[in-house]
Amino acid sequence: MTATAELVVITGGSQGIGRALVVSFLGAGFTVVTCARRAEDLTALAAAHPGAPLHTLPADLSQPADCQRFAEFALGLGLPLAALINNAGAYVPGRFQDEPADGSRLRDMLSVNLLSAYDVTRALLPALLTQGRGHIFTICSTASIMPYPNGGSYGVAKFALLGFTKTLREEVKAQGLRVTAVLPGATLTRSWDGVGMPPERFIDPADVAVAVLGAFQLSPGAVVEELLIRPQLGDLV
Repeated sequence: MTATAELVVITGGSQGIGRALVVSFLGAGFTVVTCARRAEDLTALAAAHPGAPLHTLPADLSQPADCQRFAEFALGLGLPLAALINNAGAYVPGRFQDEPADGSRLRDMLSVNLLSAYDVTRALLPALLTQGRGHIFTICSTASIMPYPNGGSYGVAKFALLGFTKTLREEVKAQGLRVTAVLPGATLTRSWDGVGMPPERFIDPADVAVAVLGAFQLSPGAVVEELLIRPQLGDLV
């Protein structure tokens, strides 16, 4: 089976780490399917890779119906699933005491950072289990393992995402599936626009993608359970 006869599913692939992942796996010869909220961002992504085996679908993965629709779109391509990379997410800083009193910030952060990964994984899991092989990645964060003063509900969601990943790893490891949590520190994406810090204080999204591809390319007898990546000069506080 040639590489392009296998599918890599990447959520949130139009910018930042997601876009770097799309480029990396296309470069490795895989067919890639991805989604994003903004159709114009997906159009730009496709235009940057003319002729590539890239499939896109506008979808808001904070909505369960869109998670199901995207999963069905991916399965409808009729290709074996090589990997699922749950990358979709959103970063909104702030303290609990400053968040809306109705709890909407936490619900929003859980929907986009945790439940999107749960819903897409759950929708694709039967196909992966039937295959008896495949690799599931979740793009967590260093905020999944340490609290930050301005982390608020975002930090809660990322802690929960790591817990989901660890639980999934235990559930499916005897069924041929590999599961990896990726925990990048501050990465040079739009989330950090306007902070006024030099690029060298951040991780290049391409480095995260290279690390993920490397973990994916290990033999079936090995798995990287957690992939922790920080800027060379350490965390931004």
